[in-house]
Formats: sequence, structure tokens, C-alpha cells
Amino acid sequence: MKHKIGILGAGTWGMALARMLTVSGNDVTVWSALEQEIDNLSTTRVHPNLPGMTIPAEMKFTKSVEEVCTDKEILLFAVPSVFVRSTAAKARPFVPDGQIIVDVAKGIEKDTLFTMTEILADELGKEGGPKGVRLVDLPTTIVSASKDMEAARFVQTVFTNNVMRVYTNEDIKGVELSGAMKNVIALGVGISTGLGYGDNARAALITRGIAELARLGVAMGCNVHTFAGLAGIGDLIVTATSMHSRNNRAGILIGKGETPEQAVKEVGMVVEGMNALPAALELAAKYQVEMPIVQTVNAVVNKGMSAAEAVRSLMDRDPKNELSQSYEK
Repeated sequence: MKHKIGILGAGTWGMALARMLTVSGNDVTVWSALEQEIDNLSTTRVHPNLPGMTIPAEMKFTKSVEEVCTDKEILLFAVPSVFVRSTAAKARPFVPDGQIIVDVAKGIEKDTLFTMTEILADELGKEGGPKGVRLVDLPTTIVSASKDMEAARFVQTVFTNNVMRVYTNEDIKGVELSGAMKNVIALGVGISTGLGYGDNARAALITRGIAELARLGVAMGCNVHTFAGLAGIGDLIVTATSMHSRNNRAGILIGKGETPEQAVKEVGMVVEGMNALPAALELAAKYQVEMPIVQTVNAVVNKGMSAAEAVRSLMDRDPKNELSQSYEK
């Protein structure tokens, strides 16, 4: 069955989903705030950061926010987290009550500590809607998370095909928290790799990183099982080990001696883990949760601590009991 889908944002994740949805037989329209980007994509049918991917002729592009939002069964927000609020404000006049909104950005807003779907509800909230769904990606599997399970299951149906398996999850807060915080842990893993540490160090940081994330999530009222699932440990493993992960790559460059600014410039794309740090620290303080990896990554990124010193500071911490620390403050 063909569905009409509007996608706001023409980055790598947005365009990869747009192609998949188009190939699956859906009517897909893509909008970007960058008019030159729309001109280039519609003309060349190639994305500069996805050189091996051909854009189907059936996929449509527009420079009009009204056009991308009008008469769509699903609106998908695929802009970086720092632009979700401003993009939602542009779309607000054209988003009807009860509209299913899917978000694929990952982050926590610095000033409000809102998740992405909370930002969308704040900007687009009207009587009767919108119905927010959070989509978290993994190779061949994604999670459709929403408090409205009917909306989550509809998105599950639309996005499922022979190369993509979709699971639903009603713990949208836990899924969104995982998506934002795992980027910070991935930065830390990348820094360790850049310093020359091997698989054992990566495994330790991933394991202890998910423990930090779960402690915070449980304190915030999330379901602990979310952090052992696809959106939690699954997404963290991919982000912390893949060279396609901009957070991992940025961390590696920092570990090799580059400044955070140099690393971001070389990666050439938004490094969401750096954007998530202020909110991560504020949430840890608000809920009185110990998050040493997050705090140490912040010290490297924002306070000038050397990568080598950061590793020493983590290793020199007081001894702990693993089980008593897993999901407690």
C-alpha cells in the first residue's frame, strides 16, 4: 500500500530513509532548509555523503515547508537535534491536528532538557495532536517508540520491508534518552581507540557506559529493559564501534591529539555527542546519578583535559561493586 510521507531534512539518515521508503513503493517528498541542497539533490540524484546511493527518480524534492507538510500520512523530522525546534516552528502552520510525527534526531535540548519528541509536542502541540513517534536506527532493525501504540504500529507497518525489521516500544523517554546519551559514550570509546587502547577497553567503556545510561533512565522513570534492547545497548554498540559513526570518528581524532574543534571540522558533519554533553551533565545533577564516563568526556571536550589524563582519571576511581552500582545512584 502506498503511503504519502513528508521528510524534513536531507542529511544522510533522512535521505537513506527517504530512499528506502521510496523503493518500498511510497510517495515521498523531501524538504531542506538549504535551497542549494535541494537543487543539487534533485539535479544530480546523488547525496555527497552517500556516494554509493542513487536517489530514485520517483522521490520528490521541495523548497516549500507547506508542500512537504500538506496531506501527508507521516511527517518525518530528520534534521540535527539543534535544529528540531526551529524546523518545527517553520512547519507549525501547516501541521494538522492528529498528524503522525516521526523523529529520527537524537539529543536533549540544553535549556529545557526536553527530548526531541517533547520539543515537537511543545512547538506543534495542538488539541488532538500531534502523535509523536521516535525512530531509532540499527542495521536492518529499528525501534518505533511512542506512547500512542496505534501510531507506533502504523509506523512499524510503513517502515517494515525485506531489509528493515521494526520493533515497537512504548517507553519513548527511555528510547530517546538512549539515542542522545549513547553518542556521548561513543565519543569516549573513540577517544580510547585513538589513544591506542584495544578491544578490552572498548568493551569496558560500552558496558559501563550502558550502566550509566540505565541508572539515569531508571531515575527518570524509564523501563530498565529498554537499555538492554535495540535502542539501548544495540545502538550503543554500533555507534561506539563503527567507522561510519561520526561520534566514534571524532573521538578517535581527539584521542590521537586533535582538538575537539579540529575533530568536528575533519568529520565534516554534526557530532551530536558534543551537543548532548551540557544536557547530560544537567540531568545527572538533577537526578543525582553518578555518570563518570560522561563527566570525563566533558572534561576532555570542554575543559581541556588531555585524553591520556582522562583515561587515568577513570581508572583511578574508587573501587565499586558492579551489581550494586548498575541501576542505582
